[in-house]
Amino acid sequence: MDIQAIKIEKDAETNVILGQTHFIKSVEDLYEALAESVPGIKFGLAFCEASGACLVRSQGSDEELTKLAAENALNIGAGHAFIILIKGAYPINVLNAVKNVSEVCSVFCASANDVEAIVAKTKTGAGILGVVDGSSPKGVEKQADIAWRRDLLRKIGYKL
Repeated sequence: MDIQAIKIEKDAETNVILGQTHFIKSVEDLYEALAESVPGIKFGLAFCEASGACLVRSQGSDEELTKLAAENALNIGAGHAFIILIKGAYPINVLNAVKNVSEVCSVFCASANDVEAIVAKTKTGAGILGVVDGSSPKGVEKQADIAWRRDLLRKIGYKL
């Protein structure tokens, strides 16, 4: 078995959702879940087919994000993995809709951070073991950090 860390290629303004699903129909169902959640959302998604032709299936509302999602999916190469790249919305806006797609088995991460998929490759195929999402903690927040966090959430409109 070979274990690799596969970097998700994206720019700093792009959010990523990485997960696992189980059926080719996921491409259309995930597309609908995203399009219905946020009017005008820009996204691309890709799904690694795990049987039959074993192709990366992709769809999206933005050609560049769709192409990049397909490239990332091919690099990861894990059967039934899916990746969604988003601009103009945040994972918090779509994550419940994604998780409620009947084919979705799990979500590994939803993040704007740099993300690496930890992938195990065997003679049969590959699977995602987990993810590295961003950086490691540098300490525990203090009162000033708590005030900053609370202020940020209000400034971006997530709290009153």
